[in-house]
Amino acid sequence: MRAALTLAARGLGRTWPNPAVGCVLVRDGAVIGRGWTQPGGRPHAETEALARARSLSGGAEGATAYVTLEPCNHYGRTPPCALALVEAKVARVVVACQDPDPRVAGGGLTRLRDVGIEVVTGVCEAEALALNEGFFNRITLGRPLVTLKVASTLDGRIATATGESQWITGPTARAWGHRLRAGHDAILVGIGTALADDPELTCRLPGLEDRSPVRVVLDSSLRLPPTAKLATGAGRIPTWVVTGPSPDPARAAALTALGVEVIPVAGANGQVDPAAAMAALASRGITRVLVEGGASIAGALLGAGLVDRLEWFRAASLIGGDGLPAVAGFGVEALAAVARFERTAVRSAGVDLAESYRRIPGKASV
Repeated sequence: MRAALTLAARGLGRTWPNPAVGCVLVRDGAVIGRGWTQPGGRPHAETEALARARSLSGGAEGATAYVTLEPCNHYGRTPPCALALVEAKVARVVVACQDPDPRVAGGGLTRLRDVGIEVVTGVCEAEALALNEGFFNRITLGRPLVTLKVASTLDGRIATATGESQWITGPTARAWGHRLRAGHDAILVGIGTALADDPELTCRLPGLEDRSPVRVVLDSSLRLPPTAKLATGAGRIPTWVVTGPSPDPARAAALTALGVEVIPVAGANGQVDPAAAMAALASRGITRVLVEGGASIAGALLGAGLVDRLEWFRAASLIGGDGLPAVAGFGVEALAAVARFERTAVRSAGVDLAESYRRIPGKASV
């Protein structure tokens, strides 16, 4: 199953709105087929593994299928994977976790059991749930998984008082940041970052240039200029601007002409509502969002309880209290209201430190 999970991870950032699934077929102690969800969500992992088994071993009859997510049980652009496994005459199916999608939700397992196939569930379940947390969030919460990425000094500063920030962390940490982009469906910044840095927000690691995610800007007043790199490159890489409910028609038309999708959402006091923005992304199929914005967007998302994971890169340097903080204030007045996370990993990233965190369930901020 861990081999299947490794295969599934290959699809992260490329399979939305579908989950990233892996499948390994084993017979007589030998692997006879492997598969993972292909870009765009089709073909599914089981279909890929069965095709390889037919090519290499003449089929999967009598085999055990290890699948990281319950096989689908509904007709879409392709027939159900549960039916494909039945028709392939596999003897046993081992599933890491069930699919909460109402079109599946146990139906795939029932189809398998009804024809006498042995079904085992819950193997490496925690790892499988973590892998596809974004897909599960979209189905059950109506929003994507949100990961906040920060590159700061030891004292939590992301720039000097004059705004100088390039580069606080070293080349290894920056490369790891690009790898994070490749594993997410969308990368999001606020309009402040878009105006100050004029970023491209692409993945520029050798060999992964085609893995650039959808670029999203939270821009309440639609201030992104048509000359910005994000706008001029919209014909090449999907670019969305999430703005207030009544965007200026002329500004919207200028961006739309370049290929930018302008997405109006609810807001208050001239600001886009963070929850409404995330719901809008989920409605378009996004399951995983990497946030690389500045202090304001970080504070807004933390204050709304929308940050699920942190990827924090720390340089062994100090700027002091006059530097710009990584997170703007978000209304915490008592320790009981702080956003709490648990550390899941610590690694050396060249001369810097890379720390990963998950939000503690039930410990969302205010």
